[in-house]
Amino acid sequence: MTTTTRPPGPAAAPDTPDTSTPDTSPSVRRRTTGGVVRHTTRTKALVLIGLALFTLYSLAPVWWLLVAATKGQRDLYTTNGLWFSDFHLWENVRTLFTYQDGIFLKWMGNTLFYGFAGTIGMTVICVACGYGLALYEFRGRSILMGCVIGSFLIPGALLTIPSFLLYTDLRMIDTPWAIIVPGFFNAFSVYLAKVYAEGAVPPELLEAARLDGAGEYRIFFRIGARLMSTGAATIFLLGFVGAWNSFFGPLVFLRSSEKWTVMLGLYSWLKVKVDSSVDLTGLVVVGSIVSLIPMVILMISMQRYWRSGVTLGSLK
Repeated sequence: MTTTTRPPGPAAAPDTPDTSTPDTSPSVRRRTTGGVVRHTTRTKALVLIGLALFTLYSLAPVWWLLVAATKGQRDLYTTNGLWFSDFHLWENVRTLFTYQDGIFLKWMGNTLFYGFAGTIGMTVICVACGYGLALYEFRGRSILMGCVIGSFLIPGALLTIPSFLLYTDLRMIDTPWAIIVPGFFNAFSVYLAKVYAEGAVPPELLEAARLDGAGEYRIFFRIGARLMSTGAATIFLLGFVGAWNSFFGPLVFLRSSEKWTVMLGLYSWLKVKVDSSVDLTGLVVVGSIVSLIPMVILMISMQRYWRSGVTLGSLK
């Protein structure tokens, strides 16, 4: 019996996909070394176009306000709305501050007072509630948290009539308290403070403070509140923006024009449109620009807190 042997040779190479011809399909995402996805040119172009359209949509009204605020009464209605004409900005600002004995400045002061008073109280209350829900174990905590989340589903307008009747019984109608007190309570801020406390305040640190003899109030103000300062600043910023832009509450609960906010006052001018000697539409445009200044200052001064608060969800 004879056997035949195959001469030794190179081993057969395993089947591998042919990579000699690269895939030039523009809709395929390529994965580079390290698992990083490299998007195609078409995807980048679509993203840039979307960002450009969003920027245009956001800045176009502001640009129109800036241009319109520099025009006189005649140019406001007869010239191109997106470009400048004769410069009358300082005259418009002077008229805004002197019309009706400077009532616009009174409205600005009211809005700042309502906003700061209500937002500071809301920040303290909501941070304390979120801290307690996150770090204390007690019966009914889950039910209470469910009620907080469920309150997101209740429209604010639905509570207008009950609130009006309650404030009437408490003699709070046409007083600053009708605007300040409701601003103390915000369910979303409580939820935001709870989420932030869970990630920023270690329970071990609180236990160590209790072993050293510190009370719960001292622990909260000395340790918990300081560790939650970034979240508290974000809550304050969101609350102040909401209070500054508030319109429906002052419209329902305030009667005297001396107690109005900026938004309500500008709305009253816009309804009249033309006075015997002043074009109120132009004053509304200039007043809208001036009313943006406090918000811009606040956003710039609290920018680092805002950035940290916005990234809270991704870090969590």
